[in-house]
Amino acid sequence: QLALANNYPFRRYTPAGPLGAEATIAIVIPRPQAREPKLSDPFVLELVAAIGEAARERGCDFLVSHVSPSSHDDLVEVMETNRADGVIFLGQSGLHEEFNALAENSRKFVVWGAELPGQKYCSVGSDNFVGGRRATRHLIRLGRKKIAFLGDTIAPEVMQRHQGYIEALRESNISVDDKLILPTHFDVESGEASVNELLGENIEFDAIVAASDMIAIGAIRGLQKFGKSVPKDVSVIGYDDVQFARLSLPALSTISQDRKS
Repeated sequence: QLALANNYPFRRYTPAGPLGAEATIAIVIPRPQAREPKLSDPFVLELVAAIGEAARERGCDFLVSHVSPSSHDDLVEVMETNRADGVIFLGQSGLHEEFNALAENSRKFVVWGAELPGQKYCSVGSDNFVGGRRATRHLIRLGRKKIAFLGDTIAPEVMQRHQGYIEALRESNISVDDKLILPTHFDVESGEASVNELLGENIEFDAIVAASDMIAIGAIRGLQKFGKSVPKDVSVIGYDDVQFARLSLPALSTISQDRKS
């Protein structure tokens, strides 16, 4: 605010890296849809930290941009006005086709996120379908039959985890119950709210596949407030294996994503 009050001239481009750096990498987070993770999400913070460590090992600088593109024109502006040697977009948001169009004229970017059909750009991420299926199979092996899924399939990664969940149920001849599938944001409060909704409507369930560890921690908190024992009454498995989740009581089972490879 002080800079604005004194008419400080802001530049409309990313500044070059410091002297001596081999290269500069810009990290850009597309404007999230209603229920996609934000920079404050612990997994995203760990991902940014891993990028920073890899950049330092290679003598590169990195920066996190304040720009939040939400259209093809925004993506083009990011690529044309920044002076970084490369750009990492954290997530596709709803911009899959826009990234495809961008790739026709620019190759200096990579996307962290799901690999999607017809993709023309490079993306790096885990196999979300396999992860969702593995999480659900684990609960089925424990004897669970009424397994809830908490996560919003608007996000491509969550969509694929949900598909893995559906596949695991079908493999075991367990019917898919739409009442057990709840759109849930990537935070503790939303996880707790979804559990409150299930319990408040007297919907029977004995396990939860959570699309993130933060959702899982919120689910556990909600269950405990209702006097439910975890994992005796309800088994819960998360996704990401963030460091914060390791402090959960009881210990949280989770699907690990490698942020450093």
